[in-house]
Amino acid sequence: MTKITVFIFCIITSINTIAQQRSNSINQVLVSGKIIDTETKQNLEYATIICTPSNGKKITGGITNEKGEFEIEVTKGTYNISIEFISFKTKTIKNKVINSNTNLGNIFLQINAEALNEIEIIAEKSTVEIRLDKKIYNVGKDMTVKGGSASDVLDNVPSVTVGVEGNVSLRGNENVRILVNGKPSGLVGLSSTEALRQLPADAIEKVEVITSPSARYDAEGTAGILNIILRKGKALGFNGSITTTAGNPDYFGGSTNLNFRSKKLNFFTSTGYYYRNAPGSSSNSVLNLTPSAFTPTYRNEAIDYEREKNSFNTRFGIEYYISDKSSIIGTILYNTSNGTDLSTNLIDELDANEILTYTSERIEREKEKDKTLEYSLNFTQDFKKEGHKLMLDFQYGETTENGNAIITDSELFPIFIENSPERNTTDEKSKDILFKGDYVYPINEDAQFEFGFKTDLNKLTVDYLVEDFDEGQYINNINFSNVLNFEQNIYSLYTQYGHKINKFSYLFGLRMEATDRKIHFSETNEDFNKKFSEFFPTINLGLEFSDSESVTLGYSKRIRRPHHYFLHPFESQISETYIRTGNINLDPTYTNSFDLSYLKKWNKFTVNSSVYYQHSINNIEMVQTEEYRDSNGNTILFDANNPDTDPELNPDLTLVIIRSPINLSTQDRYGFEFTANYTPFKWWKISNSFNFYKYETIGEFNETSYNSNNTSWFTRFNSRITLPGKIDWQTRAMYRGPSKTALSEREAMISVNLSFSKDILKEKGTISLNVSDLLNSRKHESTTFTENTISQSEFRYRERQILLNFTYRFNQKKKRERSQGNYNNEGGEMF
Repeated sequence: MTKITVFIFCIITSINTIAQQRSNSINQVLVSGKIIDTETKQNLEYATIICTPSNGKKITGGITNEKGEFEIEVTKGTYNISIEFISFKTKTIKNKVINSNTNLGNIFLQINAEALNEIEIIAEKSTVEIRLDKKIYNVGKDMTVKGGSASDVLDNVPSVTVGVEGNVSLRGNENVRILVNGKPSGLVGLSSTEALRQLPADAIEKVEVITSPSARYDAEGTAGILNIILRKGKALGFNGSITTTAGNPDYFGGSTNLNFRSKKLNFFTSTGYYYRNAPGSSSNSVLNLTPSAFTPTYRNEAIDYEREKNSFNTRFGIEYYISDKSSIIGTILYNTSNGTDLSTNLIDELDANEILTYTSERIEREKEKDKTLEYSLNFTQDFKKEGHKLMLDFQYGETTENGNAIITDSELFPIFIENSPERNTTDEKSKDILFKGDYVYPINEDAQFEFGFKTDLNKLTVDYLVEDFDEGQYINNINFSNVLNFEQNIYSLYTQYGHKINKFSYLFGLRMEATDRKIHFSETNEDFNKKFSEFFPTINLGLEFSDSESVTLGYSKRIRRPHHYFLHPFESQISETYIRTGNINLDPTYTNSFDLSYLKKWNKFTVNSSVYYQHSINNIEMVQTEEYRDSNGNTILFDANNPDTDPELNPDLTLVIIRSPINLSTQDRYGFEFTANYTPFKWWKISNSFNFYKYETIGEFNETSYNSNNTSWFTRFNSRITLPGKIDWQTRAMYRGPSKTALSEREAMISVNLSFSKDILKEKGTISLNVSDLLNSRKHESTTFTENTISQSEFRYRERQILLNFTYRFNQKKKRERSQGNYNNEGGEMF
């Protein structure tokens, strides 16, 4: 509690100190207004306002927020004010005398009919937009993700890292909530890691990083929320693009994005197919500190992976404008994939003198087929009062994953013996129903009330079958086979109130979530049910010193519910001696999170920095245990009266390492991060993000202390240069520092991506070359310590990838960025 008090005191002191240092110049006044589409009466977000003084002095400007509003600080004088928006006619207000705070009122823009055949598809905003409460990453302008997947997109986002295994982390914390268009989706349902690799990057418009969510958002995700926004064309007429990609190792794919919009209807679709072969490798070396006559001193495993996958993904939607105040959107998403994985594990055992005593080979052939079908419906009703609206959402989805594997073990040395194969089959099926509503009522121009509800129903069945081959047929191994029926229903209510007082804004919210979790094992007829309810308060404060400088403070209480794969006790046999299993008795983790951010913009330079603190209880950690098993996989406990249980006397006993999750500890996490954008020249843009964090964990299991004090950091650098001949060259480098826990150490990792692109065919086409993991250094290296062993492991999911990409646009024209790039990173909306 003392740490929290000191932290809050430091934050308040910092805000007061900064605020006291600001003074308002008597020559500075505010220009404000609102930009609206003449035809649809919709607010125009990201419209650009440029104030050019008639005396030729420095130009100032800004962009509108999501309400279409802007507020720009200028020096008293006479200005020509121009308002611009993509595919709309520019509107200019000439010789406007501004000697006091001036509200220009509602400004209406009209569609530019001549531009409809050449719609500009690259908006005038930097790759990373910085808001007061979130960061927005715009995918379209990053060449390094062309032909890639959603995982590649997320790995480029500030504050976010994607591990070698595909796990997504926000500020070094893997418990991050991933949404699609603001809602949970089957795209990241059963296996988010693999699902993100199947979603093509071309289908994504932008990614929102929300580190201090308001009560409107789910409380799930102790690290925060990543919201993936899929493309949906908004321009009138018919337009689209087609993309083809080929690469090495084998990669072939294509995608298309199409859009047709009339006054009443908007049709949009994204479709993609790819085939890939992703070879990888891993190794594990175990030093046994207590070897016996039948237990080797050294055990080395080297695994080679060959992964082939075909994937098809499509999304189709219709938006119907019922009136100028209401609209309805319906979308259908379908994704299917099938793949074949072959892993070959070569195992060597050596004695204390490092002389080879035994060699075996374990080959696993796995086939998997996945399918997702999702329907969603959204209704929005705007009322007469500006900002007064009702939004209703319904979503239904089904996801199936079917996999089967055949495992064959062979002894190669000193004699050759081929053992009977084992067959594993896993069938998973999930059904999800979501219904939510949000009601927003603006009390006046500076105050807003909001409340809403959400019902999230999830049912999952996992049928896990293990069969041993005996006497010419496969026989069910009842020690490992089982059927899991998992049901989790979450019922939520929330309310929040926001108010803006001059430069100061606040948003207070409260969310209640009730969870009903039911687990039933069909084979053993066991039930494990839990119910829990909790309130989640949120506080967001903001202080805008000017259009170019602001500070925000956020507090939120978050939850981490155990995912089903953490709960089911089925064993996943990574290798013959290394096993992962779940824990049916896991409880949720609760986290109190504080976040202080500061934003400052200069002419060519923008910095956004944050300090944060999180305190978690019931923290879920992976623990490691060891046991001896016989050749049938049965656990053998040592009995001094039975020589068959003594590893020194029984050669059939094998030492097995088991990893499983438990509610182990409390954890305190501190961190600092910043994101900087710099444009030294018109042809050169630079961005950098840096995150430094420290966490302290306190916990004990089986008389083993898991207390740890870990410090780590990661940084990402991005450079984009326009070379002669209008060739764009982009370089992205990422470095992740080493880390340490109570029982393991992880090595540092560096990764570099490189890309070149060139517009052709009168800027209707773009060809790009992308090299991912240029140094072939993207791998996970770690050392794990137990009472009896020291294990060193290395894992590389994919080797260096080279992709050649071609995109052709019709009824679209690529637009170059203007030099007035300093108006890109606008923040401001608190509610």
